Amino acid sequence: MQRIFILTGAGISAESGLRTFRDADGLWEGHKVEEVATPEAFAANPELVHNFYNARRSQLLTVEPNLAHHALVQLQRKWGDRLTLVTQNVDDLHERAGMEKVMHMHGELLKQTCTNCGDVSDCADRMSIESQCEACGEIGCVRPHIVWFGEMPLLMDQIHSKLMQCELFISIGTSGVVYPAAGFAEEARRHGASLIEVNLEGTDISPIFDEHLQGAATDTVPELVKRLTDTL
Repeated sequence: MQRIFILTGAGISAESGLRTFRDADGLWEGHKVEEVATPEAFAANPELVHNFYNARRSQLLTVEPNLAHHALVQLQRKWGDRLTLVTQNVDDLHERAGMEKVMHMHGELLKQTCTNCGDVSDCADRMSIESQCEACGEIGCVRPHIVWFGEMPLLMDQIHSKLMQCELFISIGTSGVVYPAAGFAEEARRHGASLIEVNLEGTDISPIFDEHLQGAATDTVPELVKRLTDTL
């Protein structure tokens, strides 16, 4: 049974009705990136940043996992530890569908980080400059557990290790333009993996893939999972 590495992006969550982070005009829900998604923005106006992520958190709680999320759970149940799922998404839809050991390289919307003691804890409520860290008790030091521009994505050592070992790399709903994730396919290919791209349309890195499945993730992912499981 081959080792599979799956990378998911905004396209899989969008089919659950979750708004993608960046709009076509480059704004994030009406804000410039520099206003809500950098450490400097949080230092300059933490209340604005908190409100931005509070709105996203509230929206996340109104949507549900879709057929693509559920199909990947079925694949994991067949493949077990030979399947790695890394997501660029900060939502918890994979987990709510039943996925285990999801690697969130860009953080998680329903968690908070303490800038004072480094504690990471669950947070499904609104955050503000008055929020208190449950671990150290400090007030006003918690921030969304999100990797902002200028910060290093999480779990990169583990991710690169899995990329070196995988024999099949599958990219689902990703734009292929945000690094370092955009370089994962090439890294997997260098180590001998076959590559499958699943997306609504081609991307800048489509030429390096061996196979392309174009269409809605809720259609293409269940079909791909069935094909893979039928080979067992």
